[in-house]
Amino acid sequence: MLTSLLRAVAMAEDVGSEGRLESRLDVRAARFASNRAALLSLLEGMREQEAVIRQGGGGKAIEAQHGKGRLTARERLALLLDEGTEVLELGLWAAHGMYEEFGGAPGAGVVTGLGRVSGKLCMIVANDATVKAGAFFPMTAKKVLRAQTIALENRIPTLYLVDSAGVFLPLQEDVFPDQDDFGRVFRNNAVMSSLGVPQITAIMGMCVAGGAYLPVMTDSVLMTEGSGLFLAGPSLVQAAIGQKSDPEELGGAAMHAEISGTVDFKEPNDHLCIARLRSLVGKIGVRPGAPFSVVPFDEGKDAPRFPAEEMYGLIDPDPAKAATNVYDMREVIARLVDRSEFDEYKADFGRTVLCGYARIGGRAVGIVANQKVHQQQTVAMGPQAGSKRTEFGGVIYTESAQKAARFIMDCNQSLVPLIFLHDVNGFMVGKDAEWSGIIRAGAKMVSAVSTSVVPKITVIVGGSFGAGHYAMCGKAYDPRFIFAWPTARYAVMSGASAANTLVEVRVKQMERGGKHLSEAEKKAIFEEIKATYDAQADPRYGAARMWVDAIIDPAKTREVLMTALEACAVNPEVAKFNPGVLQT
Repeated sequence: MLTSLLRAVAMAEDVGSEGRLESRLDVRAARFASNRAALLSLLEGMREQEAVIRQGGGGKAIEAQHGKGRLTARERLALLLDEGTEVLELGLWAAHGMYEEFGGAPGAGVVTGLGRVSGKLCMIVANDATVKAGAFFPMTAKKVLRAQTIALENRIPTLYLVDSAGVFLPLQEDVFPDQDDFGRVFRNNAVMSSLGVPQITAIMGMCVAGGAYLPVMTDSVLMTEGSGLFLAGPSLVQAAIGQKSDPEELGGAAMHAEISGTVDFKEPNDHLCIARLRSLVGKIGVRPGAPFSVVPFDEGKDAPRFPAEEMYGLIDPDPAKAATNVYDMREVIARLVDRSEFDEYKADFGRTVLCGYARIGGRAVGIVANQKVHQQQTVAMGPQAGSKRTEFGGVIYTESAQKAARFIMDCNQSLVPLIFLHDVNGFMVGKDAEWSGIIRAGAKMVSAVSTSVVPKITVIVGGSFGAGHYAMCGKAYDPRFIFAWPTARYAVMSGASAANTLVEVRVKQMERGGKHLSEAEKKAIFEEIKATYDAQADPRYGAARMWVDAIIDPAKTREVLMTALEACAVNPEVAKFNPGVLQT
């Protein structure tokens, strides 16, 4: 019996080692050292900018908040979270570089993210009253709606720490009326409640006008003394109906606790309010069952076999050198997955896209990743059938799209969540590609991504250009989360490609008007257009507009994915997979 058991264990170990990734990354190479130094410098600059964003409205605004006997949003967050844990902050860069005519809106005036409270993973939405009294800018509404969407899709308990003056009136036309504006927040409150997603609100400051509906549409409402909850403040009430009212009498905590009955818990201050909130969260039940495979996990034994920090040396972050970033995406995968084990799917077919199964933190995943190493492939169709060709890394060819589409469908059939790792230039073009049916194959891949019902998580590692961004589950294809490395580039095409195209168009327009440009003038136009496109492709530009949920440190990608996968597993319901009509 013992001999049979030992043989079975040995066989299991052999099976695991067959899928074990090896690293060929030369960490002593000059290019590795140069890339690492450049990326660490970029990261350091970004961290300095993030530190400024986290200051919200700045020192004077923080002093004013403390002067009212209130904590700042981030101080409240520190008390709310379980000791020794951190928030996975989402949307930190929202509104970055925007609303400068109004003095800016760091973080869009609200803090959102996933954090552990009383042992449970929760979505937290906290108004930052140091930024324009927590007023809602257009990007504030967009950021809160994104947090609610993540909570809704994953059925995550949601906590609102309210301290807001309501709509930012100078921009009311961009905040108030449209489908995905301020009002959608309250609609989402109702829908989340109908689907059994727990929501608790703590009012720890002002909650006025339309914003007053948010807390009352959640399951439980806490309110601190000195806070205000009313549809119209004292000044507006006097202007509207001539009635003079004291703020406490009109909408204070005592009134709502004793007379209107609107709040469930009246607390003396922020500290005790947060203690009560933690107590309530601790009593939320856990949803039964989970459809996704998860096995016991030991961080010591099951960690990747290679240091995550080595990913710093893979990519040169200089946008001008993006085309020269040739690296094996397996080096990234080997530093993300448990024990660096990866069961690669159709490894010898469609080689510019990698597909395969792995585990991250014990949770089963399917990985779809762009391969950046150029590949030698036998041509199957078209005018060059039977010959050898070089396939460029980062480009999706017909065979790659076919493989990825089938793999995505297999993951849906087996209820395996999907992770997409982007460094994609787009689909291959030209006669050979068209003859091989690249449009048909691309449509198949996009259809598979579109109809996929398992959780999808996207990480933009490098470039994410054109239709390749769509096929690799870009924002329009409902990834549960979308993250970006600082090296990410996110646009319809690269700055150089766009500049070359637009310079040609502009030159022809000017020549038709009788003006002939010198080479120096053409170069100046090229540099101007390229600079604009490069700035718009920067991940900070996209994060400011909530195109990505967070810019993450490459070395922390694994832990970010572990948290995101845990969040996805909170929702045990998966719709029936129905891929519809596929091009064949």
